[in-house]
Amino acid sequence: MNEPALDEFAPRIIAGEDRRRDRLASAARHAATNLEVRGVVCVAVTYVDNSGITRMKGVPIGRLDAAAVWGVGVSPVFDVFGADDSITTGRYAGGPVGDLRLHPDLERLTPLAAQPGWAWAPADRRDQDGRPHPQDGRELVRLQTALLAEHGLTAMMAFEVEWAVSPAGSDEFAPAASGPAYGMIRVAELGDYLRDVVTALTEEGLVVEQIHPEYAAGQFEVSVAAQDPLGAADTCVLVKETVRGVSRRHGLRVSFAPKVLVDNVGNGGHVHLSLWSDDPDRPPAPPRPTASGGGPGGANSGGPYPDGPYPDGPYPGGLARTGGGSARPGRINLMAGGNGPLGLTAAGEAFAAGILGRLPALMALGAPSVASYLRLVPSTWAGVHACWGRENREAALRMIPGPPAAVGQAANLEVKSFDLTANPYLLVAGLLAAGQAGLAAAATLPEPVDVDPASLDPAERARRGIRRLPTSLGEAVAAFEVDEVLHRALGRELHDTVAAVRRAEIDRFAEAAPAAVVAATRWRY
Repeated sequence: MNEPALDEFAPRIIAGEDRRRDRLASAARHAATNLEVRGVVCVAVTYVDNSGITRMKGVPIGRLDAAAVWGVGVSPVFDVFGADDSITTGRYAGGPVGDLRLHPDLERLTPLAAQPGWAWAPADRRDQDGRPHPQDGRELVRLQTALLAEHGLTAMMAFEVEWAVSPAGSDEFAPAASGPAYGMIRVAELGDYLRDVVTALTEEGLVVEQIHPEYAAGQFEVSVAAQDPLGAADTCVLVKETVRGVSRRHGLRVSFAPKVLVDNVGNGGHVHLSLWSDDPDRPPAPPRPTASGGGPGGANSGGPYPDGPYPDGPYPGGLARTGGGSARPGRINLMAGGNGPLGLTAAGEAFAAGILGRLPALMALGAPSVASYLRLVPSTWAGVHACWGRENREAALRMIPGPPAAVGQAANLEVKSFDLTANPYLLVAGLLAAGQAGLAAAATLPEPVDVDPASLDPAERARRGIRRLPTSLGEAVAAFEVDEVLHRALGRELHDTVAAVRRAEIDRFAEAAPAAVVAATRWRY
């Protein structure tokens, strides 16, 4: 039997692609009409570079359909941009040649409540033929999520966002509120501002779980509900830009940098995560090793996800995608209800152990700036020791069982060592890859730690296997460069580029005193 010639299929392939473009353009025009009614003039199409800076192209609302179908041009050189806009080179990135297309994700298209006339959409970066860019962080998260889904597993994640505010108009930092840590006085000082932050985030379709003053003067924190991994990374970007917009409207300048003053406690970007099984009657199979190529296309993987920390807490509707429906019978949280340490299931323990074991290398993704290591000081709740423990805020990995009545919904892990100079997409993908490596190896956790590790003498820490995490970006990059799991997960090109950007950051501050590092990064994030 003769096989059909390839050219016999070509017209059908072209016709199918044309129909896909027509549907996408129609969806974009419908979204644009809805946005115009709300006064939106322009859409900020954003991506996060490897130094953690959110960059954008603005698309007038009347051109949203063209941007959705064909993308907006951007140079691939941004893969090697530093936080100071300096440009380095890697083996696979750098130089003036080439072009990528930014495709706005219409599922996350959101009017910006604090910036009237603007909407926001995260971008997928693709080549001119529509293929995912090998160094696109959102595609990397999709790949890791899809690998989990192959084995009936999903992850829920959320970023805590900490920031500090100072009166606008100066490059120096002077706290805009000086009341006690966690004190109600700060609400009296900046109550209208905090109210507007919550209002703006809620109008954007996000579920704000809490907001409060933090430890340092002028410092605050907001927490939002957990989502699927890609949704959590997108939301981290949206929360930061919303806080920034509200701050400017109140005459304040905001910083998410790890340090705004050398002697103050810094801003963290802790990540909460939990692992869920689709089928309680089937033990999860260990995921296969992560591939180095691109992942599947399409939108966020997975079906309905459990909502929030408690059962049956519905997400609001709206343009922004914030999660799925209520928790269903048959979905189980693998961070609770097991026979492992502190109630972990075998899969939950293996996933956590995979992350704990790779934390030194993950620091190059989650604490990617020289300034990050000025924040990582023992006994400041920064999680500088590679250990874990129940509700231990000095452990790098804090196990949170949640209230007994809601343990099956609330149990999660908090990774405390990271900050908001991270590219959230790379960090989320790295955490998922590390967790899956732990699953594949059936890894186990060491004994939990129930004290401040810094209070133990060095011999006792060594006996218990408690290591200090990298104390410099150089140490973190050294661990990252030899980590085979992260090399496979990111792919050869992105892994090399991340290392090149980190080395350029190290070179930039090689002779700088801490005060100079803080001053140079304070308003870049």
